[in-house]
Amino acid sequence: MEAATYDHFFSHGRPEADPDEMNNCHWCQIRSFATHKTIPITIVNDRPDSNEVLNPDFRFIDHSIIADGVPVAEDSFRTGCDCADDEDCMYSTCYCLDEMAPDSDEDTDDPTNGRPRRKRFAYHSGGAKAGLLRGRVLDSREPIYECHDGCNCSLRCPNRVVERGRTVPLQIFRTENRGWGVKCPVDIRKGQFVDRYLGEIITGKEADRRRAESTISRRKDVYLFALDKFWDPGSLDPLLAAPPLEVDGEWMSGPTRFINHSCQPNMRIFARVGDHADKHIHDLALFAIQDIPAGDELTFDYVDGLDELESDAHDPAKMKDMTKCLCRAKCCRGFLW
Repeated sequence: MEAATYDHFFSHGRPEADPDEMNNCHWCQIRSFATHKTIPITIVNDRPDSNEVLNPDFRFIDHSIIADGVPVAEDSFRTGCDCADDEDCMYSTCYCLDEMAPDSDEDTDDPTNGRPRRKRFAYHSGGAKAGLLRGRVLDSREPIYECHDGCNCSLRCPNRVVERGRTVPLQIFRTENRGWGVKCPVDIRKGQFVDRYLGEIITGKEADRRRAESTISRRKDVYLFALDKFWDPGSLDPLLAAPPLEVDGEWMSGPTRFINHSCQPNMRIFARVGDHADKHIHDLALFAIQDIPAGDELTFDYVDGLDELESDAHDPAKMKDMTKCLCRAKCCRGFLW
């Protein structure tokens, strides 16, 4: 690990430094992020039995890359809320929350007419839990709808949690038996947003081609995640009726690309929607589903919600082709897929 960092610390930034070497350097990539000074990403391998470094062909990015051939909504279809102030973005009057289920026990008087108005907000809005996902949402698999850069509200809007990005530092570290993993050097609270899963957004056809070309095709599925939360072949929206897109984080992604699977995870992926016109390109947002002490490894279930795996794991004919799970959880299913 020390040899791998030598050039970065003693050569980069000098006039004679090779620009290509700096662009391909993982430390230079993560130092270029606007959030580096306050919430850095670090890479550590302190295992005495390993001097392995990250694959030099991997590139850190701080936003997903839309590949050629991926359809996006036309500007004429884009919309945002016209709420008078940020507080209005928590209630049923906010256009962005049209598809969020209301909280029947969260009625508040409308200051304009005294009538009760119903919250559709996914987050706690005040007190010690401000910005954390409400229990009703955290215990579900329903999508999260947020305000975005096309809205009338400010960047301080309480309905822009994922929109504002990661707020905790993350460390990529070498595990004992599962390659690289990720942990956080500070405590993370239940319901807290951690980060998005980033990558190259590609068509399903291209994803299948990459799977077929991969020399270890089963491992390819570790990095590919389908954006299929809103896929509906019968939808009148051609973007939602088309085969779902996928996010490929194998060669370009953020630190969450190195988070390991667990059958008993401490995080869960939620579909997060900004502009409704681009629901087919929704974010994959990772939230803590329990309090996570500083230094604990972060995990999520790669196949959350696929109950048929339970029966497949007991079928000898299918077990021989399945990928073994190494999470060591008490409730481990034994296999990933």
